[in-house]
Amino acid sequence: MLNMEQHRGSAVRTPINGVPVQKRSKSYRLSYGSCLGAASRFGFTPTLTARRFSTTRRVSKLHNVKEKINADQLALLVKMEWKLSYVTPLYQFRHTKLKSYSRQLSVFITAEKQQGLAVDVDRVQNSYRVSFSLVHGMAGTDDAETVLIQVHSKHMFAKKDEPQKLIWSGWLTCMNGNSDYLGSLPKDFICLPLFGSSGPEDLTSLVQSWFKQNFDCCIGPLEISHTSLQWLAALWTNCHNEDNIQHLKLIWSLPVAPPLQITYTVDPQDAWDLWGSVRKGSGAEKVREEEEPGKIIDIDEVMSFMQGLNSHFYKHFRLDLSSGSLKEVATSLGSAKYNGKIKISNSKYMITTLTLLTEGALLKMPI
Repeated sequence: MLNMEQHRGSAVRTPINGVPVQKRSKSYRLSYGSCLGAASRFGFTPTLTARRFSTTRRVSKLHNVKEKINADQLALLVKMEWKLSYVTPLYQFRHTKLKSYSRQLSVFITAEKQQGLAVDVDRVQNSYRVSFSLVHGMAGTDDAETVLIQVHSKHMFAKKDEPQKLIWSGWLTCMNGNSDYLGSLPKDFICLPLFGSSGPEDLTSLVQSWFKQNFDCCIGPLEISHTSLQWLAALWTNCHNEDNIQHLKLIWSLPVAPPLQITYTVDPQDAWDLWGSVRKGSGAEKVREEEEPGKIIDIDEVMSFMQGLNSHFYKHFRLDLSSGSLKEVATSLGSAKYNGKIKISNSKYMITTLTLLTEGALLKMPI
C-alpha cells in the first residue's frame, strides 16, 4: 500500500538546532563529570564512550510483565500514546518520599493555576490531586525503580460529590541503562533518564518545572532518531512468528520541494520472509552461532533489512527512500514517531522497546 502526500513548509529541525539550549546545573555537571572520570579510569575515550549507540541488541524476549506489574498500572502504560523527554540525573530524589512529593506537586500545580484568578481559593486547592507511585517489576538489575505520576482533577464549578478524573499521566524510568554510567554516579543522584507524558501540555510543563526546581535537573524533548526507528522496525518484525504484527507501516519524508511524505505498508509475511533471509544470510549470525544462536541482532542486519525494503519499493515506484528520513514505524505491537511519540500496544515487548528508548535518552543528554 502506498500513499504519497506533498507538504509545503519549513525544513525539519535537526537535533542540533531543534533542542533549546539549557543552562547546565551544578549538580548535573557534577554527575556528568563523575561519569567522565569513571570512563577515563576504564581506559576509554570519555566522549566516545558516552555518545556511542549500541550496534548489537538481544532479540525481543517474551517478558510476562503481567505477573510483575500492577494490572492497573500496566493497562495505563499500554493504553496511551506518550510524549518522550530526557531527564538528567535527579539530585537527592528519594523513592521513599513519594507521598511527600505528591503533596508538594499538588500544591505547586494549584499555586501556578490560581495565579491571576479571582476564584474561591478553597475550591482551587481541592481541584488537583497528584499521586506518585512505584511501578514494581519495571526495572533492570542496576536500574532505579520506575515512578508513575498521575494528576486527577474536576471542573472548578463541579459539584462537591463529583469524583475527580484522571487528566494527566507521566512516568520516569531507566530500563537496562548503561551499567558503567549508572555505577559512576555519586550516591546523591538517581538516574531515571526517560520521561513519558500524556495529557495537556501546560500540565506537562508544570510537572517538568517542578522537577527542575526540586531536583536540579535538565529536561528536554527526546526525538526518536532515524536509526532508532530502523531498530524498532527490525525488532518488532522479529516478533512476527510469536505475535502477528499485522502490518509494518513506514512513513518516510523525502527532501524534495515541496516535501514528499510516503506511507509504505508492508505485508507482515513479506516482512517476515525478508527478515528471515537477512538473518539466515548474515555472516555475523554464523560467527555467533556457537555462543548465542539467534539471540543477537546487529546493526548490519538492520541495515540489510531496510535496504531490502527500500529496493523492493524502488523497483515498483523508482523512488529512493534511502535519500529521505524515516519518520514513523508502526505495527500491532506499537508505534513510534520521530517527534518523540511512542505507543506500546503489547506489554510482552515493552521492556525491549523501553531499553532502546532509555539508551536514546542517555545519548541525548547535553554535554
